Amino acid sequence: MSLFEGAGVALITPFTKDNQVNYEKLEELIEFQIANKTDAIIAAGTTAESATLSSEERMEVIKFCIERVNKRTLVIAGTGTNNTATAVEFSKKSYEYGADIVMAVTPYYNKGNESGLIDYYTKIANSVKCPVIIYSVPSRTGVKLSLNVIKTLSEISNIQGIKEASGDISYVADIANIAPKLDIYSGNDDMVTPMMALGAKGVISVTSNIIPKENHDMVMNFLNGNVNEAIKAQVKYIDLTRAMFIETNPVPIKEAMNIMGFDVGECRSPLGPLSDKNKELVKQIIKKYELKK
Repeated sequence: MSLFEGAGVALITPFTKDNQVNYEKLEELIEFQIANKTDAIIAAGTTAESATLSSEERMEVIKFCIERVNKRTLVIAGTGTNNTATAVEFSKKSYEYGADIVMAVTPYYNKGNESGLIDYYTKIANSVKCPVIIYSVPSRTGVKLSLNVIKTLSEISNIQGIKEASGDISYVADIANIAPKLDIYSGNDDMVTPMMALGAKGVISVTSNIIPKENHDMVMNFLNGNVNEAIKAQVKYIDLTRAMFIETNPVPIKEAMNIMGFDVGECRSPLGPLSDKNKELVKQIIKKYELKK
């Protein structure tokens, strides 16, 4: 049985004007996601600006999401960092709060070697009784997990999934081949249907912050054999997807949400506002797709 099938949202963290976590707004976003059929809410991941959340804020955001979702959909806690002991602590706390799954990004900056990466994920897996998803995003971390590491980790019973965001489709095929036990989720919004053609179960998506139902429907169409419909949706929203990555995520998606009226605040420094030129482009994209809150 899969961890989940469908489109999970890599949920942003809304901030107030004085740069504090806006929990009232976060609750509103959670309700919007659930009303629009999101299949999982990822709390405190990369898109949530976990790098600039304090440890206390990060755990509070995870706890808040778990409590407000109240089992109406899955909550996946983003617990990865570049310190194994800290990632283990985040994972244990998230599990205790009631997270359904923990997802840990490959350690960034210090670029673990094979033995270190195996140790990192093994310790996280051993610290919780829920499933664990590996998150591979080389463009962020500087590390592309070797197939040997992935195969070794897939033999640990509760490491059950991988969010794969390398953009390398042949690498995805290799993962499916050497680690058939792992549920694969696309970490690239522009590659959902190609990855599903290789057996992926869905997507953990940035664009689901604004088109959750459309992404859910695309994945479900593919899984239910309506492959042409799914491909049409992938192609239809390609301009939107590209626009959401025109600058560092989550700068464009937050701008889009503010244009749509969600009022989620700015990103925390060192992520600054979109350039004027790119703001205009995002405005045009929102208009083109007639998106509103």
